[in-house]
Amino acid sequence: MLRKFGFALLFLLCAMPLARADDKLTVLLDWFVNPDHAPLFVAQYIGAYQKEGLEVKFIAPADPSTPPREVAAGQGDLALSYQPQLYMLVDAGLPVVRVGTLIDKPLNTLTALASSGIKTMKDFKGKRIGYSVSGVEDALVGTMLQHVGLSLSDVTMVNVNFALVTSLLAHQVDGVIGTYRNFEDNELAEKGATPVIFSPQDYGVPMDDELIILANKNRVNDPRIARFLAAVQLGTAYLVAHPDSMWQRFAADHPDLDNTLNKTAWFQTVSYFAPDPFRLDAERYRTYETFMFSHHLIAKQLPLSDYAVQLKQP
Repeated sequence: MLRKFGFALLFLLCAMPLARADDKLTVLLDWFVNPDHAPLFVAQYIGAYQKEGLEVKFIAPADPSTPPREVAAGQGDLALSYQPQLYMLVDAGLPVVRVGTLIDKPLNTLTALASSGIKTMKDFKGKRIGYSVSGVEDALVGTMLQHVGLSLSDVTMVNVNFALVTSLLAHQVDGVIGTYRNFEDNELAEKGATPVIFSPQDYGVPMDDELIILANKNRVNDPRIARFLAAVQLGTAYLVAHPDSMWQRFAADHPDLDNTLNKTAWFQTVSYFAPDPFRLDAERYRTYETFMFSHHLIAKQLPLSDYAVQLKQP
């Protein structure tokens, strides 16, 4: 009798559907964790990934240039990157494609100090401008100067690596390109300086998405990607509605970032996050591709679908 009951119970257990484990997804960040990544973590806080059946792992790279290459090599599912870099990655033959957008407005600025006497773009004539990334940033500065009747030959470009704030405060350069309006520009003010900020888009540089999500082109139809974007969309909406409580949670989880600079960046960046991470602005991507090609940063122009797609929402 007991044996029969045991067999019956075993049959019943085998027939019952097992609880499905969440699908794992690895996301390689573009840099160390910071407020630019807020919706990704808010989605985690509110259980949006779990709702989509995902277990998401975020990895901050030791070298910010490696995440797209790791995704191209199949060593990560998704990577955060930047729209200008996307064209060069694809031009170099990497099988990556834009599948989503996290920040859909430019953050990049050209910044000087009020103490330098620079008030307009024309005042950069004969000055030194520091940069971190050659190629793209030369094109940005060159376009901005050309907009006011100057050229790159009218300034001296100085590679300061990523020491933008320190090189500016030390007067090693008169201006720097690559500062973010939600971080370094605030950091300068926090240190007692008065930043003079120039937006590239006011001087002939086309609009771009600041922070985008890349996938391997051969895995673009992986259903986990659309589910991830759906969760991020929920995270963004919740962040916009509850920025204070979400900052408290983020600061508690990352106590090393719990300071005035990061708190200011957190609230300032809320309006920069894409409300719909799926949406692809085709005209914006084609226009920026033309900008890259005209400055000889890429060898050829490609069909949009070769480097950017809009996935269907699940």
